[in-house]
Amino acid sequence: MNTELSPEDCAAFSKLQQKGNEYMAKLPVIRIKGLEALKRLLKIAQRDTGQSGVIARFLLGLYNDTRFPFDLTDFRRLDEEIFKDCLAVLEMDACAEKEVHEYFENGGQIWEKLADDWNVTDCLKLKSSR
Repeated sequence: MNTELSPEDCAAFSKLQQKGNEYMAKLPVIRIKGLEALKRLLKIAQRDTGQSGVIARFLLGLYNDTRFPFDLTDFRRLDEEIFKDCLAVLEMDACAEKEVHEYFENGGQIWEKLADDWNVTDCLKLKSSR
């Protein structure tokens, strides 16, 4: 069995490794921007505006998408800056150090209160009651 890599395979591996290194170098900034955006979004979700409900459902979807699915078309209802904050949080969460609610003291309680405050259906409870 020949285990040598072709020059093309070596070049592809090298390019992939370089992209990985570039991403790892950007990761601290991604996490800082994402956490700042997450804090802003949580404050919005705890208010009572049309966009607040969308943000609450978005955060609940990140918290537990099985219980609280999020309709991506709801992003269309957001102002540009708030939408950009959502993207920053998604980028941070793609390579998460921890779950979104864990960035806050009593985060689980805060997220569960969002679900109650916004009357967001818990799909697992809905399924189990059938």
